[in-house]
Amino acid sequence: MTQVMNDRTPLVQMRNMSVAFGGVHAVDDVTVDLYGGEVVALVGGNGAGKTTLIKTLSGAHPADSGEIYIDGKLASIDNPRDAKEYGIETIYQTLALAENIDAPANMFLGRELKTRWGTLDEAAMEDATRKVMGRLNPKFLNFKTPVNSLSGGQRQSVAIARTVHFNARILIMDEPTAALGPAETAQVAELIKQLKAEGIGIFLISHDIHDVFDLADRISVMLQGQLVGTVNKEDVTMDEVLGMIIIGKLPSEVTETELETLH
Repeated sequence: MTQVMNDRTPLVQMRNMSVAFGGVHAVDDVTVDLYGGEVVALVGGNGAGKTTLIKTLSGAHPADSGEIYIDGKLASIDNPRDAKEYGIETIYQTLALAENIDAPANMFLGRELKTRWGTLDEAAMEDATRKVMGRLNPKFLNFKTPVNSLSGGQRQSVAIARTVHFNARILIMDEPTAALGPAETAQVAELIKQLKAEGIGIFLISHDIHDVFDLADRISVMLQGQLVGTVNKEDVTMDEVLGMIIIGKLPSEVTETELETLH
């Protein structure tokens, strides 16, 4: 798999990214990449720098140094609007949904469709929402229900449908299964599988190592602002990834004795 990917241009390359707050290097010379149709998990303990790194891609925080390439071309991302123009969308843990309105109204929130008389074109918005949901989550049927009465998995569907409809190619997902039960977590996994099939690249931020092994193709581990390394999921065990997260050593460097101390 790695060889095939190396023959292609990455969807995203973040090269030598650094961000400092005062004298603290939150992100220190980190290089990661992402290909279309794959999930790269960004993992590490609290304060590892993964969220700060990803904020430079989403336009939420400028990098002090480093370069971002989209489709092999140098990108200029100074704010979230710039990121959206490159097809970069972020789904935060809070989902940022308007609780008291339905899925179509949420999908077009701030970008509502109007009739030629200037009124809301609710039929067109519902039709577009049904088409996107038909691709992403055919079991979704609650198109006229306020989202605050939907399950966690269905709410994720609405948040994801919104980004896909507006042509996201690069998706940042922040803890997408936090507080979800097993059935809803499985539903989100199906959504991610569908996004991958459509060629969308996903950066997944997660604290749940089981999630990471269920959803990711590659795993990039950060510790104290630096990149420990990036590994193919198939090539490592959970213990080896935990060793990277906690000890800061690659699987080839860590000893059995060190791994045993993790339990």
